[in-house]
Amino acid sequence: MSYSGKIVWNKVKMVVFDVDGTLYEQSKLRKKMLFALLGYYALRPWRLGEMRLLQRFRREREKHPAYAGPDVENAQYAWCAEGTSYPVAKIKRVVQQWIFDYPNQYLSDCTYPGVKEFFNALRVNHIKIGVYSDYKAHDKLRAMGLQADAVVASTDPEIDRLKPDPKGLLYLADLMRVAPEECLFIGDRPELDGACAERANMPYLIVEKQPFNSFNFYDNLTKLLTTDLKPTTTTYESDIYAS
Repeated sequence: MSYSGKIVWNKVKMVVFDVDGTLYEQSKLRKKMLFALLGYYALRPWRLGEMRLLQRFRREREKHPAYAGPDVENAQYAWCAEGTSYPVAKIKRVVQQWIFDYPNQYLSDCTYPGVKEFFNALRVNHIKIGVYSDYKAHDKLRAMGLQADAVVASTDPEIDRLKPDPKGLLYLADLMRVAPEECLFIGDRPELDGACAERANMPYLIVEKQPFNSFNFYDNLTKLLTTDLKPTTTTYESDIYAS
């Protein structure tokens, strides 16, 4: 269920985060990456096809929502290679360089304001932190200075499912020994993250679209969490409105 009303924080045992577009602003990162790519390939015009290859990789992945394995990790490269002259090995190399490795140096600058403080508030209040990403996320989290109790990706062999298939969320809940309804999933795409949570019977929030310099989604969550969980004889509930 989407939170269109109230979150009772003392019933939340784990918060699960998507990564891309949820913990950092993708548009800001993409601008930095565009300059980097143009600068790199301007000096190597004979390799401009690799830029189109990156676009194709993302596009082909988007064409397979809820895809169920086996071996999603390698299937995503096979989709990209189909109908082209590019070998899978080259696609993997280019994707690794420009999607998984190079952008990490910019992530700290693109991390949404308030994310670290919200992570800290969750830890102080003994709420577990999970991450369920479309792509492998350990290096991204490290680049943002964030730590989670459990991290899974759609391409992990234990999952082998793309969103909105709910297996990743259900796997995390089982791994951390909490019920799906005791979790809160935070994502940025209703058609994928929201649908994924609904299929898992897990409450969720969609990150509000705000200008980066005035982004206060996580600051507001931190304030409401810390207010609701103050030692008191009264039960408080916080109003959170999903986008």
